[in-house]
Amino acid sequence: MCGIVAYVGPKDAAPILLEGLQRLEYRGYDSAGLVVGNKGLKMRKVKGRVADLAAAVPARFKGGLGIGHTRWATHGMPNDVNAHPHLDTAQRIAVVHNGIIENAEELRAKLTADGAVFVSETDTEVLAHLIARTVEDTDSLEEAVRKALKSIVGTYGIAVLDAQRAGEIVVARNGSPIVLGIGEKEMFAASDVAALIRYTRQVVHLEDGELAVLKADGFRTFTMDARATSKEPLTVDWDAGHYDTGGFEHYLLKEISDQSESVARTLSGRLDGRFNIAHLGGLNLDARETRAFRRVKIIGCGSAYYAGQIGAQLIEELARVPADAEPASEFRYRNPVVEHDTLYVAVSQSGETYDTLAAVQELKRKGGRVLGVVNAVGSAIAREVDGGVYLHAGPEVSVASTKAFTSTAVAFALIALHFGRVHDLSPADGRRIVEGLKKLPDQIQEIIKQNEAIEALARKYAPHPSMMFVGRVRGYPVAREGAQKLKEVSYVHAEAYPASELKHGPLALIGPDMPTVAIVPDDELLDKNLTTLGEIRARGGQVLMIGHRVPDAKLAEDVIVVPKNEVELDPILLGIPLQLFAYHAAVALERDVDKPRNLAKSVTVE
Repeated sequence: MCGIVAYVGPKDAAPILLEGLQRLEYRGYDSAGLVVGNKGLKMRKVKGRVADLAAAVPARFKGGLGIGHTRWATHGMPNDVNAHPHLDTAQRIAVVHNGIIENAEELRAKLTADGAVFVSETDTEVLAHLIARTVEDTDSLEEAVRKALKSIVGTYGIAVLDAQRAGEIVVARNGSPIVLGIGEKEMFAASDVAALIRYTRQVVHLEDGELAVLKADGFRTFTMDARATSKEPLTVDWDAGHYDTGGFEHYLLKEISDQSESVARTLSGRLDGRFNIAHLGGLNLDARETRAFRRVKIIGCGSAYYAGQIGAQLIEELARVPADAEPASEFRYRNPVVEHDTLYVAVSQSGETYDTLAAVQELKRKGGRVLGVVNAVGSAIAREVDGGVYLHAGPEVSVASTKAFTSTAVAFALIALHFGRVHDLSPADGRRIVEGLKKLPDQIQEIIKQNEAIEALARKYAPHPSMMFVGRVRGYPVAREGAQKLKEVSYVHAEAYPASELKHGPLALIGPDMPTVAIVPDDELLDKNLTTLGEIRARGGQVLMIGHRVPDAKLAEDVIVVPKNEVELDPILLGIPLQLFAYHAAVALERDVDKPRNLAKSVTVE
């Protein structure tokens, strides 16, 4: 993995590929490369950034079709040789690939025995040699690709060029996204809509096991057994402006600051003040079906999982239906018991997270009813599930999720309100939640106005090598997400624990060099939480409290006060100062804020 761009048409491909790769930089990568076709293949690839690749491409690098790639290493160290694209020995076939070929070593041994000469450590180079060996015996590149892929075990999103078949590109998908872009007498393909949006808003998503042939005048899609498929283009709502920093120093700060608007979009048209309910027609569930579910299981990875924990608490509190959240990466491997009266909810910003997609597919195989909470319209999970909720948060460019996390929590509040009113949530309590949700955009803006004060606190705490995050019940998922954000973007070690568990082990770590960030909402557990702060302070620990009131000075050295909403909705607001705190800590430590090391935006491999 991580990013693919392809172009065929009347223009020079190289500038389009480079611009597309720049749009995909947010996904995280360690090297970049491209190849263009024009009476042979011309290739450039480098370890480093797309800017380094652009500097290495000569002025006369012409060709009306080409493929480009940003790589996040899975096989072989980041270097020029292991960067994509990869060629066969005769330099006829060029391939870029996202995913992992699980039987690569076995195939490499067979191909080497047949005379293939490998130059890289990658699994991807196997594909180039396989296709080259097959293409000699076929009438078309598409047939050669299709036959080669039948030998592959693993996941892939690929784009392939043949030096002897100018004017066409073959792409294929199995577990790693490929999106086609339809232009005016030109065609595009990419692993993410972000790379296409400057040139077209008409897109087609490939399904797993589907291939496409792209030519300047159109495209054809078909299956692995050569059956033609029919695809209807979608119109993408986003435009190129959504992918600009908008005057902010980093995408991450822009996206944190955008949350008043993104939450307003998530709520737009979904609140019914007459019946005090949420309108969520995309769930595809009537009241009788909704009441039949006895349990809700939420699955997601990373921040999506922590948002799912907030969602599970909201559903239990408002609908009084047992609910819990679990990492999709664990769920898919443990042979889960799938119950007919359990509703499963898959959460993914990109809608392409491979572990979550695989869990959804396993649930579907076992007859589970699955909803999706995703941001990307038309994504793999959105197409796979039985219904769901789109976040409408807008594109999120920074690797660390912020506005999508917050909008996901808001979406779960809507789901919980919907379920609650179908069950036993009174009209009065429904009205209370509706009014609370309406307040969120303005309250978020109040928090963003504290940016400078939070920056000063972040600079104070950033030099510490490790930090503890604690919270009780509603505050615990917030603490987990806060710790995740800090370690993701600043590389400061951070751990989150339930505040009630602190004295059962983690308290041994507390001291002057281990600050604690405490999530302390003004709810029925306030006194318990304040007692925990006293335990930390008694052992010399510094405390940064995130809450609704300023406590006794003996209990917290620093405080960030957050506007008060309904107790069930407070976690949505309590997480936002932690996003700003992590951002400013990362800036103070001179980290690559939008592209943290070792991470990718959309994890489409296992």
